[in-house]
Amino acid sequence: MSLELTLDQLKAFDGSKPEGTIYISVKGVIYDVTSGSDFYGPGSGYHIFAGKEASRALALMSLKQEDCTGNLEGLTEAQLETLASWEAKFALKYQVVGRLLQVDAEGRAVWDYSSAAC
Repeated sequence: MSLELTLDQLKAFDGSKPEGTIYISVKGVIYDVTSGSDFYGPGSGYHIFAGKEASRALALMSLKQEDCTGNLEGLTEAQLETLASWEAKFALKYQVVGRLLQVDAEGRAVWDYSSAAC
């Protein structure tokens, strides 16, 4: 299955619905992290990432809402390496279910995740 979800659509997969499905986007790739609900489910420590594009927050090792974005601008090489490490962990542990679809102000699809925000 290969989904194409917008940020608004991704928000629905935060684990709060009865089926409890949890998706997280990292650099525009959407992972099904439902099996890690102890970490990412409602009430857990990393629930802040659920249903969001979390690249910047992962790179910064941040649990701040404002850091849940795909914007990588201004990150240091070390922070980008941290993000690459998280990306590798997600790829090994969780199934890729799709990609983040960005839509511009005119409703046209664009694939640049770097402007994604929570």
